[in-house]
Amino acid sequence: MQTTDIGNKEEGKVWHRKPTPSNTGIMVTVIRSAAAYQSKTVRFLHVTFDTTGDSFLAGDHHGNIYVLDITRNRFRLVQKTGQACTALAFNLRRTTEFLVALADYSIKCFDKDTKQLVSWMRGHEGAVSSVSVHGSGRYAISTSADTAQLWDLDTFQRKRKLNVRQSVGIQRVFFLPLGNTILSCFNDDSIFAWESDTLFCKYQLPVPDEGPRIHYKAFAVTRDGKILAAGGRSNLLHLWCLDTRQLLRVVQMPPKVRTVRQLEFLPDSFDGGASQTLGVLSQDGVMRFINIQTCKLLFNIGSHDDAITSATVSPNGRHIVTIMDNGSLNIYSVQCLTQDYNKPPPSLVKVVSGGECSALTMKVKSEGVQRPAKNSGRRVKTKVLRPPAVPMTEDKENELPDGLNKKRLVTLLKAFGEYPAKYRMFVWRSLLRLPENHAAFSSLTDKGLHSAYLSIQERYPIKSQKLQRGLQRVLSALAHWAAIFGETDYLPLMAFPFVKLFQNNPLLCFEVVATTIVNWCQHWFEYFPNPPLNVLSMAENVLAHHDKELLQHLIDCGVTSQLYVWPLLETLFSEYFFHHRNNLDISSVIKETYRLMESTPADIHPRNMLDDFQPLTRGQYPVFNKYPTYIVEYQSQERERIRQQEVDYLRERQAVQELRAKAVQRQAEDEAWYTQQEILQQAEEKRRDILQQEESKLAEQRTRLTAMKRELKVKELQLMDAARRRFLKQQQDQRLTELHRLDEQIQRKMNTRDQETAAAVQDIQVRQMELEAQRRLFEQVSDCPHHNNNVQRPAPETNTISSFTLYSVQHEVKTPHVIGHFNAVQLQYGLVFIHQTVMSPLKYRGLLNNDWRERETDLLPISGSRLKYRGLLNNDWRERETDLLPISGSRLKYRGLLNNDWRERETDLLPISGSRLKYRGLLNNDWRERETDLLPISGSRLKYRGLLNNDWRERETDHLPISGSRLKYRGLLNNDWRERETDLLPISGSRGVFS
Repeated sequence: MQTTDIGNKEEGKVWHRKPTPSNTGIMVTVIRSAAAYQSKTVRFLHVTFDTTGDSFLAGDHHGNIYVLDITRNRFRLVQKTGQACTALAFNLRRTTEFLVALADYSIKCFDKDTKQLVSWMRGHEGAVSSVSVHGSGRYAISTSADTAQLWDLDTFQRKRKLNVRQSVGIQRVFFLPLGNTILSCFNDDSIFAWESDTLFCKYQLPVPDEGPRIHYKAFAVTRDGKILAAGGRSNLLHLWCLDTRQLLRVVQMPPKVRTVRQLEFLPDSFDGGASQTLGVLSQDGVMRFINIQTCKLLFNIGSHDDAITSATVSPNGRHIVTIMDNGSLNIYSVQCLTQDYNKPPPSLVKVVSGGECSALTMKVKSEGVQRPAKNSGRRVKTKVLRPPAVPMTEDKENELPDGLNKKRLVTLLKAFGEYPAKYRMFVWRSLLRLPENHAAFSSLTDKGLHSAYLSIQERYPIKSQKLQRGLQRVLSALAHWAAIFGETDYLPLMAFPFVKLFQNNPLLCFEVVATTIVNWCQHWFEYFPNPPLNVLSMAENVLAHHDKELLQHLIDCGVTSQLYVWPLLETLFSEYFFHHRNNLDISSVIKETYRLMESTPADIHPRNMLDDFQPLTRGQYPVFNKYPTYIVEYQSQERERIRQQEVDYLRERQAVQELRAKAVQRQAEDEAWYTQQEILQQAEEKRRDILQQEESKLAEQRTRLTAMKRELKVKELQLMDAARRRFLKQQQDQRLTELHRLDEQIQRKMNTRDQETAAAVQDIQVRQMELEAQRRLFEQVSDCPHHNNNVQRPAPETNTISSFTLYSVQHEVKTPHVIGHFNAVQLQYGLVFIHQTVMSPLKYRGLLNNDWRERETDLLPISGSRLKYRGLLNNDWRERETDLLPISGSRLKYRGLLNNDWRERETDLLPISGSRLKYRGLLNNDWRERETDLLPISGSRLKYRGLLNNDWRERETDHLPISGSRLKYRGLLNNDWRERETDLLPISGSRGVFS
C-alpha cells in the first residue's frame, strides 16, 4: 500500500508506481498535509463519483475541491472555496459542472474545466446535509435540518420549498433513480413518496409497529430504484420493495453493530441495477458488505484502529472511496475485495467407475456457491447430491448457469426473434458462460495500451472519448492475450459493436469478443495475413448449392468471395446493418438464415468445419495459437522495426524542424535587430536635429531673457532711487514735524513757567500783604509796654536761611528775584512763618525699640537706597530707579528726592520682577540687590502678606520692607543728630525738616 501526499500541489499523479492492492484491497491512501506543519493533515470531508465511476470529487476542511481520475492516474485542484463543504454532487446533464454546499448555508455551482463560478444559490437557514440530482440532470434537491428545497439547474432558481414543523425535522430528501419520484424521510421515521413534477404525495411506506423504534439515519436505493434500505440506532435493517410498497424483510446485523451510520449498495455489471450486495457502515468504523438475499457476510473494510467515517461506491462498482477517521482518503479495489468471494469452488464432478456399471458416468454440476472472504471457523454442512431417477443426457447438455436452459432460450429466440431488453445481457452472459476472470483481465489491462493501438483515433475517429478509451482498452487486452490480434487490421471494426454495447463493463466486452473469436472465428487466422481461404471456400460451396446462377455470374464478372463475403464476415455483418439499417429488414434476414441452415446438406454445412462450443476457462484465459506464429512474429518484429524507424525519423524530423524553426527565429531576430537599429539610427538623427533646434531656440530665449533682466534691473534701480528719495523726504517731513512739536512743547513749557512765575509772584504779594499786616500788628504790640518782655525773637539767622532754602527748592522760586522786593524785616518774619507752618516732622508707624506705635521724626531715607520700578512716568514707559516711597491712593503717590526736587507726586511706576519684589539698597552694611516674597494687596492702604521678622501674617503699611531689614537714616531724633538704623517707616501725609 502506498501513500500519496498532495500537499499544496494543484495537479499531479494519484500514485507514482503501479498500485498492487494489499489483502485489505487498498490501492492507495491520499492525504493532504498542511502548508506550515508537515506533521498535521487537512481532513477530507466529502466524496462523490461522476456517472462513469472513473473519477470523483473530494472536498477538504479548507474548502479545496479536488478531482481524482483513477483511470488516468491524475488529480487536479479545481476550486478554492475558502470554507468547508457540507455536501458534493455532480450535475448529471452538464458533466463538467458540480454543486458544492458550503458552511455559510449556500450552494455554489462550479465548472471543473474552466474553474469558473456558474451560479450561487441561497435560501437555507441551516447547514445543507445532502444534495440529490435528478437522473435527467435538470433538478436538484438540497436538504437541511429544517427544510428541503427543489432547484432548477437550468435557471438555478428555487421552484419549491418543503417546510416542516421544528419538532419533526427532516432526515433526508432525495430522487429515486430511473423515475420522477422523490422520497422524504423525517425524524419521526415516516417515509413519503412524492411526484417530482406536481409534488403530489403518491404513498407512504409502512413502518413496523412491533419492536423498538429504529430512528432512521441512513438510506440507500438500488440503481433500478426498486429496493429501499434504511437503518438507524439499531442493528436492524429494513428493506422495502418500492413497486409493491411493502416491507420485504428485516435484516439483523451482528451484535457488534449498534448504530448504522451509512448504507451503500454495491452495483454489479450484470444485475441490471438490482444490486444484491449492501454495505453497512456501523459506529465502530467497520463497513460490512452483506448479501440481502442470503443475508451472508461477504467481506469487511476498515477496522477499529483505522475507522471509516464515510464511504462512497462508484457507479460501475469497481472502486470504493472511504474517508478515514484521520481525515485521509482510502481507494479500494472491489475486484481484490471480491477475489476470494468470486473464486470458483472446488470441482464437485465425480466419476463413478468399476463393476458392471462402468458404462454409466454421472456428472453432477453445482450451482453458483457464494463463499465468504474469510473462513468463519464453522463446519460446512455437506449435502449428498444424488442423480435423478431417470437421467436425461439432453437436459444436462442444455443446462446453463443461474438455472437457465439453452433449449428453452433457443425456442424463445426463434419465436420472438430477440430476448427481452431487460434480460438480454443476462441471457447472453449465461449462454456464452462467461467466466468473469477479473484477475486475469486486470493482468492484461495493467500492461497498458498496446503499441499497435496507440494511434487508433487517427484511423477510426470516434466522437465519444469514453467509447474510444474503451475500444483501446479491449483491443490492447486482446493484443496482449494473443499477438495475432495486434496485427489484425479488421479487429477494431469487429470489436466496436461489442464495445458500444458493453461500454460500462470492459471485462464482459473482452470475454464476449474472445469467446466469439475462439468459437466462431476458429479458422480465420490460419492463412494470415491473407483472408481465410477455407472459410471463403465453404461460403462459395454453400452459395453454389443454393444459387448456382448467382455464383456463376459473380465468377464471370471477376468478383471473388474476398469481395462479397470477407468484408461482411470481418465485421460480423455489423458494418452493413449499422450503416444500411433502413434498406433491409433484419427479421427477414434472420429467417432466411435459419432456412439456409436447415436446407444445407451436412457435407457442406459450416458446422462440420467448426468445433463444439467451448467457453472460456475460469481463472486463466486459454492460449490462442491458431495462427502462423512465425508470420505474426515476423510482422511484429517488422512493425516494431518500422515503428522504431518511424520514431527515429519523427525524432530526426522534429530535430530538423526545431533547427529550422530556430534558424527562422534567429533570422527573424536578426532582421528585427537590423530593422530596430535602422529605426534607432533614424530616431537618433531626428533627435539630434530636434536638439539643435531646441538649442538655437534656447539661445534666443536666453538672449531675450538677458535683455529682460537688464531692463528689469534698470527699472528696479529707478524704483529704489525713487523709493529712497521718497523715504528721505518722509524722514525730512517727520523731523520737521518733530521740530514743530518740540517748538510747541517748549513754547507750552515756557507758557507754563510764566504762569507759575506769575502765580508765585501773586503768592509772594499775598504773603507780603500778610507780612505787612503782621508787621503792623507787631508794631502795635511792640508799642504796648507790657508785651515787650514776653515777645520772643526769631531764631538765629542760620535756621531762617535753611528754612527759606527748603521753601525755595520746593516751590522753585527764584530767590534773588523775590528777595529784591522785600526788606530784611519782612524776609525774617516770612522765614519764621514758613518754618512754623510748612515744615513739620515726618510721621512714622512701625517698631522702634520694641515699641509699635505711630510717632514723628525728622529721619529721611539717605541717598543710595534707591528702589527700581518699571511703569509709565511722564508718558515714558521704561525701567528706572528712584527714592520715591509709595503712598496709598488710586495712583501710586511718592514722596522723596527725585532729580534734586523734593515734593509729593503721583506716578504709574510699578514694582518689577513678578511675584517676588526686587530691591536694591544698603542692608546690614551690605549693598546689593535682593528679593522678597511680600506682595501688595488691593485697598486704601498697601497690604502685604509675607514674612517679617520671622512673623508670617497679613499687615498694612506704606513701606516696602525686606525680610529682616533695618532702614538706615541720618537726621535729628530726640535732639540727637547721628546716623542710625530703625524699623520706622514713613506714613503718608508727613512732612519733615532736612538737616
